[in-house]
Order: sequence, then C-alpha cells, then structure tokens
Amino acid sequence: MTFSRKQAILLIGILSLIFTTVLWMTAKAPTQSFIVQGKDIQSVTRLIERVGGQITHTLPIIKAIGVNLTKQQRKTLQGYANIRAIYQNRTIENDDLKGDDSGDLNPDLNYAARVEADRLHDSNINGSGITIAFIDTGIDKKLKNIAENITSDIRLLVQFDAIKNEVDNASSDQSGHGSHVASIATSSERQKDEENYTGIAPNANIVSVKAFDDQGKGRYLDVIRALDWVVSNKDTHNIRVLNLSFSAEPQSLYWDDPINQAVMVAWQSGIVVVASAGNRGPEAMTIGVPGNVPYIITVGAMSNNKTSLITDDILTGFSSSGPTIEGFVKPEIVAPGSRLLGLMKEETVIGKAHDDFFSSKNHFAMSGTSQATAVVTGAIALILQQDPSLTPDMIKCKLMATAQPALSSEGKLAYSIFQQGAGMINAYEAAYSTKTDCANSMLDIEMDIQGEQHYAGPARRDQAGNYYIEGTNEYTWDGGYASDSGYMWRDGYMWRDGYMWCDGYLRGEGYVLRVG
Repeated sequence: MTFSRKQAILLIGILSLIFTTVLWMTAKAPTQSFIVQGKDIQSVTRLIERVGGQITHTLPIIKAIGVNLTKQQRKTLQGYANIRAIYQNRTIENDDLKGDDSGDLNPDLNYAARVEADRLHDSNINGSGITIAFIDTGIDKKLKNIAENITSDIRLLVQFDAIKNEVDNASSDQSGHGSHVASIATSSERQKDEENYTGIAPNANIVSVKAFDDQGKGRYLDVIRALDWVVSNKDTHNIRVLNLSFSAEPQSLYWDDPINQAVMVAWQSGIVVVASAGNRGPEAMTIGVPGNVPYIITVGAMSNNKTSLITDDILTGFSSSGPTIEGFVKPEIVAPGSRLLGLMKEETVIGKAHDDFFSSKNHFAMSGTSQATAVVTGAIALILQQDPSLTPDMIKCKLMATAQPALSSEGKLAYSIFQQGAGMINAYEAAYSTKTDCANSMLDIEMDIQGEQHYAGPARRDQAGNYYIEGTNEYTWDGGYASDSGYMWRDGYMWRDGYMWCDGYLRGEGYVLRVG
C-alpha cells in the first residue's frame, strides 16, 4: 500500500494527535506515592522509567524506589517479574504523650539514677566515643546541653534532612519532639546538686536525622531514606546506636513491612536499634512498627508514680503490650517514661500547645514510650563505651539478663512478660554483666532479610483468650492491666528455661498467632 504526500501528512497528524492525547491523559491521571521493590535498584529504575513513573526516592537499603504512579502504571509494574512488591507510602508518627492525664505535672528528674546510670558516670563512663543517631523531628542545636558535651565541645556531628535529602547543619526542630528525646539520652546538663547529670550518656556524640515534620508526622519513604543514610554513614561518624521513637500500626507481618526491612539491615550492620513499643496500651497485641521486629530492642514505659520510692513504681497505662501477631514477646524491657523532664524550646509546636508542661525555661515534662526508648538508648552508649566490642545481640542479652521485673509481695510477676518483658533496665548491671548469648537465638537475620526464611515466636492464645508461652504455663496473661498499686522492681527472679520466651522458630506457611 502506498500513500500520497497529502495522505501521509494527514496520517502523521492523526497519530500525533493520538499520541498527544495519550500523554495528556497520562499526565492528568491522579498519582499516588509508592515504594517499588525489586531484585536490584537498576532493574526497578528501568521498569519505572518504562511506564513513565515519577521517581522521588532511591532506597538501596531495601532495593527499592520511591515513585509517583497512576493506577494504570502501578498495574503495569505489578506484571513485571523483576518487581517483588509495591507498597503504599504510609504515614508514621512520633510516640509521645504530653504531660500527664491528672494535670499534676510533678516531673521526673532522676531517671538516670533510677536505671543506675549515675553509678557509671561516677566511673567516668558517660558515653565518650560513642555516637547515637536519632531519626526524629530534628534537634535544636541552640539547646546548649544537647549540642555540647560535658567539656563544652560540639558533639552534634551532622544533621541530615531525609525529607529534603540533604545535609543541613542549619536545621532546627520546630516540633520539639526530637530535641526532647535526644536530651533524655544525652543531656550534659547537671542537676541542681551540680553532681549528677540529667542525661543518661552526657558525653556521647549525636547525629540528627530529620524524617518527621513539625507535627511529628512522617512518611515511610523519608524514614527509609533516613535509615539508609544512617547505615551508609555509620563508619564515618561511628554510629553505634540508633534511636527510633516512633511507630505505626502494623499492616502486615514484620518481614513484609519496608521500614522493618530497613531496620533489620541496620541491626545486621552492627548498629544497636532501639524502638518504642508504642502508646496504644494497655491492650494486648498493640506493638507498633518497627517495634515488632524480633531482632531489635523494643521498649515499654514505666512510671515512678510521682514519688522517689522504687517500691511504688508502676507500668504506665499507655505502654503498648505484646505479643506480636507472629507470636514474639514484646517489649523486651521497660524504662522510665512518665513525665520525664527534657529540653525543648517554648516556641516549638509542642511547647506552644502545652505550655503548662514547662517546669522552667526550656525544660518540658513529657510522657511516652519515646522517652523510655531514649533512656535505653543512652544506657546502651554507656555499655558500649565500657566494651566497644559488643555486638547488638550481645547488648540486647545484657539488658534483658540484668533487667528487674516488677514483682508482687508473693514474689510473682506483677505484670505479664507481654507487658514488661524482662523488666526495668539497670544500666550499671548490664555494663558489667558477662551474659551475652541469650538474645535472638534460633534466628538468622541474613536469611530473613533475603526473604529465604521468616520466623515466629513462642506466644500462643488459648480458647479463653489468654496469652501464654508454648511449653510452659508460668507466663499466662488474660490481657488485663493492674494499676491499683506499685510493685518492687528487683532482680533475682528465676526465669524458667532462661529466656526461652525470646526464641524464634522457623515460620510455617500462613503462620499467625493462633488459638490453642
């Protein structure tokens, strides 16, 4: 078939019109933000470019790309063999409760002493040489006792903005959350007695990674980018500890959540990851992402009950409880997390909204598992200074082996292991404990990350709705919460078969927490 010049021009015009219309329709089609994961970054990128998606993030830590896609583009991508998964770019939030429900501020000033970090300070163990990374709302470097260590040297090494994807050492903290959390872990301020430090690790170095906005909200893509940056720069800044004071409600099994996948890589790389349990307690099975990752250290919150006595301390009513849907016991430990006094500017979003929780200039009382997590993070920096050769699994074991569970007058557990884990941390005892092999046994994190094996924990639920540990009847819990009195938090409790409740098992297909 042949065409005249006039017919050819007409055909070209029609085809151009069709092509332009298709492009216009594609451009006008609404898009959503997704995380596209594949076998490698290069192949995923090529396929996204083929369908015309708009790339926003590159996430080597989980072999994924952040992209804006239309409904049709997503459908097309799902048909390619090299695409492993497409996740929505979900929202995640900081874990904090402002002040106290009773309206009586009465802030806790002595949390360092409550976990015996002060005893380590007396031996000049103060976090020196250890860097803590905080993925949060940023840190206000104008708060002197965060930005400077005990000798007034600058120790805020770098500030990375994962939202902007750039180092921004002029960045601040308009929310207030990140600064408050960092101050609990590291403040170099001394208490009024001029002897004890308020922070747990007052001489530790700090890296600030901003992944949350002024309202304390973040997106999965930015949090994963933050995790990627921390792992990529850990050797440059000697990042040994990572504080994650945020959570989201789980929407999948732990290994199928992209933040959790990145967190596992961080742990495998040698960084001790500490995450908040969440503030959705006291109900069972309320542990959030990434606290539901079995490898890492997940922290619940206890309260001093507004007294200096240890004998009346209680578990907070907001602290999330386990088990996870996969049957793992969480949290592993608890720490002070009620009305902790930390540093925050009055002009921050939180400060303006809750100005009655300032006890003095820049000193704000806040409750939450975020704050409890910061206590543990600081304690880990002390332990690592005492012995820098320790691995994340060893640190986790030391903390659990020396934790002090709440016991009743009869010597029985006052709270279930699904609420308090092994108990409240003791930084001093953990630093000098010789126990190092009791955490994450029977789990292979490399196989988990590669997707070749996944694991389930030993928790089960019976016909009556009680939670228990398979193989023993000693740790049964009906899901209730006791709040009427305080309990003695002490060591010496004999855990049956050691810490068998922290073991994992190779997952059977379709496994979730089951009845019977």
